[in-house]
This record gives sequence, structure tokens and C-alpha cells, in this order.
Amino acid sequence: MNDKDEFQLIMAVVETGRASSVMEAAREAGSEGGTIFHGRGAGIHEHSKFFGTPIEPEKEIIMILIKKTYTEKVLEAVVVAGELNKPGRGMAFVVEVSMVAGIVHMGDALPRTP
Repeated sequence: MNDKDEFQLIMAVVETGRASSVMEAAREAGSEGGTIFHGRGAGIHEHSKFFGTPIEPEKEIIMILIKKTYTEKVLEAVVVAGELNKPGRGMAFVVEVSMVAGIVHMGDALPRTP
């Protein structure tokens, strides 16, 4: 397993259709990849109606496990590419990671049990 202080998790919620360009910007900034989920917004900017019927905007959620040395640069790229400094465009945050397993391309596979 990897040292608990080595990685952080960047989570970003962006407008549908922006995740690919956000991930490309993250890769250019040093990320090796990420995972994209689909979600539904429920924030203060999400209360649109169409002919009286509430519209529940879909969102894309991006999860990027990153070495701490790259976190700031990748987060900045995510914010710029997702236009997250504009109202209603989404948000991003960083979470500390206590343990990581399965990143075998970095030579960190779990030890085998007998």
C-alpha cells in the first residue's frame, strides 16, 4: 500500500458535457486519469422550470486520485477548464486520502497473502 500522506482526491462537479475537457486539462497538468460519474444537481442555481415542470439538471462528477505534489496544479486546471469560478458552473474540492491500493502501475500492488 502507498503511504497515507502521498495522495489526495480531487472531486469536481461540472456541467454535463464538460467532463472530457476538464479531464484533458487535468491530464495536461499532471494527472494520469480519473473517473467520471453522472449525477443530478440540487443547488441554489438548479431550480429551473420548463412549462411549470421542474428541470433537474444533470451533472458530471469527476474523481481524480493524485499525488500531493500535483494537487494544486491539477485543481487549478480543473477550475479553469470547468469555469468553476462562475455561478452555477459547479464546484471542486480536495479530500485527504488515508490509504491507497491498486495503483499497480506505480509498483504499489498489495502484498500477496499466503
